[in-house]
Amino acid sequence: MTQLTVRVEELLERSGEADDVLRAVVSALVDEPGIAWAGVAFVEEGELVVGPASGEPSPEHRARVPIAFQGSTVGELWIDGAVPAEDLQHVAALIAPLVLIGWDTGGEAWEP
Repeated sequence: MTQLTVRVEELLERSGEADDVLRAVVSALVDEPGIAWAGVAFVEEGELVVGPASGEPSPEHRARVPIAFQGSTVGELWIDGAVPAEDLQHVAALIAPLVLIGWDTGGEAWEP
């Protein structure tokens, strides 16, 4: 387990409102070396809608990892920077239950 995934797990253990935790996760991701921007996009009516995000976007270096909950894609984790794919997949799996909450509520507007 990498330092990045350990940090995300620690944030999830603190619990709290899903939106607050997701904001803390994207902020923590941006604190990592090599990550300029991080965001979570929710699936809404077949479209991806960006929710909580942090940092300065650099879309030319964007990695997108699906976030699935019980076999259904509920969003994507977007990272602008260089992070091992397995770390991103692990983070996406960890935050899936929180993304499901945003997805189920219609992905209400997020203010980073």
